[in-house]
Amino acid sequence: MSWTDERVETLKKLWQEGHSASQIAKTLGGVTRNAVIGKVHRLGLSGRAAPSQPARPLYKPARPPRPVSQPSPGSSHASPPPMRVSTPVVARPVVSAPIVPYVEAPGTATVLTLGAKMCKWPIGDPSSDSFSFCGRRADDGTPYCVEHARVAYQPSQKAKKRDTGSELSRSLRRYL
Repeated sequence: MSWTDERVETLKKLWQEGHSASQIAKTLGGVTRNAVIGKVHRLGLSGRAAPSQPARPLYKPARPPRPVSQPSPGSSHASPPPMRVSTPVVARPVVSAPIVPYVEAPGTATVLTLGAKMCKWPIGDPSSDSFSFCGRRADDGTPYCVEHARVAYQPSQKAKKRDTGSELSRSLRRYL
């Protein structure tokens, strides 16, 4: 295949209209995308009328802010009152309590409003519009609040029970 004057003019016209190199190669026929790119480079064609546009938008329009729901009086999952910035942070001892599974209430933080010191526990299905994050104040050094840190950081089963002599003899029998 050789570059005739007619094919070069077609290439220039399609390039200035904003067609991609693949589209130009298909239109011309008998030439590859890389050959089109090489010829464009050798001809010094740099500016385009408009770059090719993607088929879908690059961003999702912002969702309207969610209404802040007030916790019911009997709810045990109430968020703590907001802390003042000038109040010193006091480390609370971690009390081991049995974890009772419950359905999470919608969180207060979205991907756009999530801050560095906020709990990043995901709530809901990430593909749904109701997806959110917990948003409560996170403990120092962890990405989660106290309640979610208890769920996320479970002690290993071996650490929970003490090794006994019977456990040692059973493991030795396996290798003997």
